[in-house]
Amino acid sequence: MPIRRNTAARALLLATVVAGALVTGGCGSDSSKSSATSTTATAASTGASATSTGPAAPAAVTVEVKDMKFSPADITVKAGDTVTWKFDDRSPHAVQGIGDTALGINSPIIHKGEWSYTFSTPGTYRYLCPLHPEMKGTVTVH
Repeated sequence: MPIRRNTAARALLLATVVAGALVTGGCGSDSSKSSATSTTATAASTGASATSTGPAAPAAVTVEVKDMKFSPADITVKAGDTVTWKFDDRSPHAVQGIGDTALGINSPIIHKGEWSYTFSTPGTYRYLCPLHPEMKGTVTVH
């Protein structure tokens, strides 16, 4: 009978581990409360557009990160638009949201390259470079 107890104990342990993994996996984030999504896509819109009778496609806006500044520092976009920060400076930089509204804006540290963020909820999103706090910008979403 020790074989049955060992098998039962293993089954109980496995069930406990699986249940714990399911509970822990569900504790990440509540996507229904998310106000925006981020992406590391490096492709940018070509700017070409076809004639369409439907609603306008989301726009892609680029912010240059060069010479220790964001240019333009303050931009206005529509909900659903994607902002791409294009990094090309002697120093590495990042984009980090300031305050609760901009909580999800958090790029990796980048020396050269791009990072994008899609704004889905209207509001004002302030951000800065955490390595150079004097570098600041604002995205206003309508």
